[in-house]
Parts: sequence; C-alpha cells; structure tokens
Amino acid sequence: MDNKIFNKLAPELSGNTMSNAGHNYPFILRPLSHKIAEDGDDFRNRMNKLDKEEMEYIFQLAMEGKEDIRSLEEDDVDTVLELIEEKLSTEKLKELKAKLGMA
Repeated sequence: MDNKIFNKLAPELSGNTMSNAGHNYPFILRPLSHKIAEDGDDFRNRMNKLDKEEMEYIFQLAMEGKEDIRSLEEDDVDTVLELIEEKLSTEKLKELKAKLGMA
C-alpha cells in the first residue's frame, strides 16, 4: 500500500522510492512535503488524490508512529489534518491530534 500511495502522490518518480542518499524513504509524506511538492498548494493537490481507504491507511500509520506528521512543513501538517477530518471524521482528527500531543 505504501508504494501504491507514493506512486499516486509522486507519479513523476516512476516508482522510485530511493532518496538521493541511496536509501528508501522511511515515510510516505515527509519526502512529499520536503522534496517533491513545490509548495503547500502542490502538496494539497497531491493529497486530494487519495481516497478514503488510502487516507485511512495514512491515519493508521500516523497512529502507530510509522508516519511522522509533525515533521512535515507547517502548512502540510494542516493539510493532512484537514483531509483526515474531511475524508474520515472529526473523531479520527481528534484521536490523531491527541496522539500527536496537538489537542
């Protein structure tokens, strides 16, 4: 699922999940936020491509500490939180914010 989502968010990489340093990206959203998306609007446009199931997967990774939402660019953190609320639920947003110490 990681590769499917990464390819959907960054199709220009043609499935390459390797950083310039030669290792696989440990997260899906951090390289998108810091290296791939041109700006906050580009990040939002890419994230809007995710369906409910894919957002649920990102949410679960974040809840398990396997996706580091807090390390994203500030605007991108806001985007992820807003999309979790829009595509999933206000309850899941509250749950994630509590987990991240953002409540």
